[in-house]
Amino acid sequence: MSTSPRFPLLRREIGGVPVTDLARDFGTPTYVYLADRVQSRISDLAAFDCVRYAQKANSCLAILDVCRRENTLVDAVSAGEIHRALAAGFAAAGDPPPIVYTADVFDRDSLDLVVQHGIHVNCGSIDMIEQYGARVSGGDITLRVNPGFGHGHSQKTNTGGEQSKHGIWHADLPEAVARARHHGLTVSGMHVHIGSGADMAHLAQVAEATTGFARQVGSSITMVSAGGGLPTPYRNDDAPVDVAGYFRIWDQGRKALEAEFGHPVRLEIEPGRYLVAEAGYLVAEIRAVKRMGQNLFYLLDAGFNNLARPILYGAEHPMSVVPLDGDGAERPLVDVVVGGPLCESGDIFTQEEGGFVRTQRLPEARVGEYVVIEAAGAYAFTMGSNYNSKPLAAEVLVRDEKAHLARARQTPDDLLRGERIPAV
Repeated sequence: MSTSPRFPLLRREIGGVPVTDLARDFGTPTYVYLADRVQSRISDLAAFDCVRYAQKANSCLAILDVCRRENTLVDAVSAGEIHRALAAGFAAAGDPPPIVYTADVFDRDSLDLVVQHGIHVNCGSIDMIEQYGARVSGGDITLRVNPGFGHGHSQKTNTGGEQSKHGIWHADLPEAVARARHHGLTVSGMHVHIGSGADMAHLAQVAEATTGFARQVGSSITMVSAGGGLPTPYRNDDAPVDVAGYFRIWDQGRKALEAEFGHPVRLEIEPGRYLVAEAGYLVAEIRAVKRMGQNLFYLLDAGFNNLARPILYGAEHPMSVVPLDGDGAERPLVDVVVGGPLCESGDIFTQEEGGFVRTQRLPEARVGEYVVIEAAGAYAFTMGSNYNSKPLAAEVLVRDEKAHLARARQTPDDLLRGERIPAV
């Protein structure tokens, strides 16, 4: 019995909505998100006590609303993300905290906001503890600890080890706890994260390290976080992550802590990419097809101003072609370099880390047809820019086979808003 591939090479619809309708109604390039895919990934993690969405992966208000309605909590890494969480309807404070601010530093705006709203803080440096303690009398905090090792799909997404800026160095944990106590702060939570796309062996090491750090702090710990970084498939042959097995590893450590401390310990997980990557699609129009020596290029109206992952760390995305006539099944497959419109040699979606251009096997296509860049829901729009004075793309949420505008495409006036020519 044959099954359809996770990432087909030909695509006619997204979430039951024809791609041609999406392009007609919202233009291109446009991001399209599937609400039910996000809901499904949240349900995958139901064994954990709390699912806390790392919104840096995709902070679109419509996505935050889907998460809130599914009873997730949210993580914020900036003052802007705190504002987004509040705008999406998350409460500022509660038990467990609906919003947690996680960072290695406080800028002045973020410190003011967490104090003003009573938002729980996950401190990634001793300086954060000092600055927070100077403003807040009593209360509790979480500590993010760098365990001395890291892992991930790229060195640029590795958040552990001595080359990473993230977290309190594990040897400094006693000093961090002492500084918290000096300010009357209780260390109630322990958080360790080593990178995005880490394999299961390294993620299991994180569980063991986190349990050990919690023991160092002692019975004030009431929460441990499994962090994020769950692997996400970007190829048809990528195996799905064993979420149940991962939970068992963490649950074993959590239960050991409960037995030692004599009280319940909440087990959180902090997924970002895992919840939204497969839910997102970038729809772009082919604006030129040309040969450069041995290479055939499809040049799209989307560039790294829309999706920066390939140029940043050689990330590979599945792609599909949307034919405008017939079903496309008769079209031969060709090796293609897929690029964008920007005045930059690195504006190539098919590249390896280090900028080495590669090809992708796609159906033969022509100008005016569409390419859908798939698994593009995480670290995609959120890394968008106005490079070359290009407007940010539109964002669309598909729910129950109906498309809803989540963010309007920027206009030329939006690009100039806030600028002025000083009088001389």
